[in-house]
Amino acid sequence: MTTIVDVARAAGVSTATVSRVLNNNPQVDPRLVATVLEVIRDLGYRPSRVARTLRTRHNRVWALIISDVRTGPFFADVVRGVEDVAYEAGYSLFLCNTDEDPVKEATYIELAVAENVGGVILTPSGPRTDLTPLLNSEVPVVLADRTIPDQVADSVLVDNVSGAYEAVNHLLTGGYRRIACITGPLTTTTGSHRYLGYSKAIEGYGLVVDGSLVRVADFRERGGRLAMQELLDNAGRPDAVFVTNHLMTIGALQAIVDAKLTIPTGIGVVSFDDMPWSTLLRPTLTAVAQPAYDLGVESARLLLSRLGGYSGAARMVTLSPSLQVRGSSAPKRRLAARRG
Repeated sequence: MTTIVDVARAAGVSTATVSRVLNNNPQVDPRLVATVLEVIRDLGYRPSRVARTLRTRHNRVWALIISDVRTGPFFADVVRGVEDVAYEAGYSLFLCNTDEDPVKEATYIELAVAENVGGVILTPSGPRTDLTPLLNSEVPVVLADRTIPDQVADSVLVDNVSGAYEAVNHLLTGGYRRIACITGPLTTTTGSHRYLGYSKAIEGYGLVVDGSLVRVADFRERGGRLAMQELLDNAGRPDAVFVTNHLMTIGALQAIVDAKLTIPTGIGVVSFDDMPWSTLLRPTLTAVAQPAYDLGVESARLLLSRLGGYSGAARMVTLSPSLQVRGSSAPKRRLAARRG
């Protein structure tokens, strides 16, 4: 089935331009109108009745564009928070997953503009995320969980620096010294800020960050496993590891099991993301808990305020995480006492 995206690509224009042609917008250059109409005829495109319904609903629909649906419970809670506020205010949602792909992200942003949504809540794929189509079309946008340079939109973030700092400082005060870090892409604010918190804790304890103990992965399970394998293959193995999201933690734990190391006597582990299964592991997993539901709620509230007429400067709401201390990071002195 031919879509509005297919028409836009064939005509060499944006989906927003195609939408304006279909809606007889007089501001579109007549030459572009002729080109788009010719492509529509050639491709046999028929506008979706659902899309037309969305456009006539007085913008009572929001687009929620997230970076990776596979992150499971975290984004599920974010979505629930957004939906609860949106539904109460009389709005509906449609959900888009970019898979951290800037091309997919750009396509969904153009789709949101073409469908004339009331607003967008977006988790950016990286620093080059382009909000221009939304800003030019005056579609309100809120960035959730991550932000981008030269902030031009409202955003809601978790304090990743302080969360990571507290996690690593906890390991340091427990007697661990060779603490490795497996972080996500440093081009994302979540990856760079959690690494920054790690570095601050190490340096604040009077130590030097050892580059051989740092691995940059992809926020996914396989990346965490490969990074942990590399760390364990080094001559100077870490005595603890801080992993900056739960998917990479799963991979890291698998590598630790494969290496036949015992947690925490062989290696201490702390994760950024507290999952429902964290307390089911043996030993239970120390983790930084994020207020994911609240992140969704606050993002929706910012969007509602824009729709309600707020036109001031971009705002940033920062939420505080909390460290849940469990068995995987038991203090070394306590472990030594048990062995004695």
